[in-house]
Amino acid sequence: MNKRNIALFDFDGTITTDDSLLKFIRFVVGDRRFLLGLVVLSPMLVLYKLKLIPNYKAKQYMLSWFFKDMRKDAFLKVANEYSLVHIDKILRPKAIEKINWHKNQGHKVVVVSASIECWLRPWCEKNNLELIATKLEIKDDIVTGKLLSKNCYGVEKVNRIKELYDLKNFDYIYTYGDSSGDKQMLEIAHEKFYKPFRD
Repeated sequence: MNKRNIALFDFDGTITTDDSLLKFIRFVVGDRRFLLGLVVLSPMLVLYKLKLIPNYKAKQYMLSWFFKDMRKDAFLKVANEYSLVHIDKILRPKAIEKINWHKNQGHKVVVVSASIECWLRPWCEKNNLELIATKLEIKDDIVTGKLLSKNCYGVEKVNRIKELYDLKNFDYIYTYGDSSGDKQMLEIAHEKFYKPFRD
């Protein structure tokens, strides 16, 4: 009888070689506005690096500066294009090999990411992967720049996983991550892999 197994993959840095948030912003706004934004936001980014403000606040500041008041249809259009055209350019081949191995074994494969759901879902759907990610607030068809859900980072990754899946129903759990934000998720596994796909 086939065992019921689940593989949980962080996205940025684990499946990809780069941060999809920064790549997405640059894709949407262009180099000039992207660099201007980094200059304007630099005091906040320094505070984040010094751990004086939490991850979710830094993310909200950044999303608000670049995308607040953008119309929903325009935002989702560029998010879909980025997801289906540009994510493939930053993938780690070894990560994709491992994802395909799990799929071929009949395992449930879930991407668990702090990045925003809008630009990960089309890629995940194209590759038949389930997704847990941070949700961006859109009100009256306008992007607010705020997060609709808690930032899917650290212990929140585990909380969101347990909300959607009863882990007692799985015989074996694999986890893959590359940062301190994946620590709690890695600990729920029977078999965990930290920075596994680096050459």
